[in-house]
Amino acid sequence: MGMETLWAPWRMAFIKDCDKEAGCFLCRAGMAQESRRDRVVRRGKTVFALLNRYPYNNGHLLIAPVRHEGRLEALTPEEMTEVLSLTAEAKTVLDRVMSPQGYNVGANLGRVAGAGLEAHFHMHLVPRWSGDTNFMTTVGSAKVIPQALDDLWELLTAGWDEAKGGERRC
Repeated sequence: MGMETLWAPWRMAFIKDCDKEAGCFLCRAGMAQESRRDRVVRRGKTVFALLNRYPYNNGHLLIAPVRHEGRLEALTPEEMTEVLSLTAEAKTVLDRVMSPQGYNVGANLGRVAGAGLEAHFHMHLVPRWSGDTNFMTTVGSAKVIPQALDDLWELLTAGWDEAKGGERRC
């Protein structure tokens, strides 16, 4: 049996750090009119949810305030409430359309804590399945994401539309 080659060419831009546009990608996504381009799956009053372009796992979402603010303690009470509320809403949609067995939820505050973008607070919602950490991460220094971001965007926005009776906010 021959060795199978798995391709994830989109990861090279992240590894080389050359695909990043100047400025804050969350600010661009939060203010953009075209949700699909920026992978925004849901917009709230003060926050929004988008697909992570460099996911830890399939379905990895970021939930961020529209306002550019990096410090958790500087968020308004409305932003704090809506971040958590939209995170819970996103979990409900992911439960329905992807059936994960668990989640990692959290924020990386500061570079030493793993924050790739310190200047704009955001929450991570990462779906997990039994066995999703497989041999590839151990011996191949690679993570296999089984679904294209465009396909996942379609699945999640349709899932939100269905949950809200056809109402679409992105």
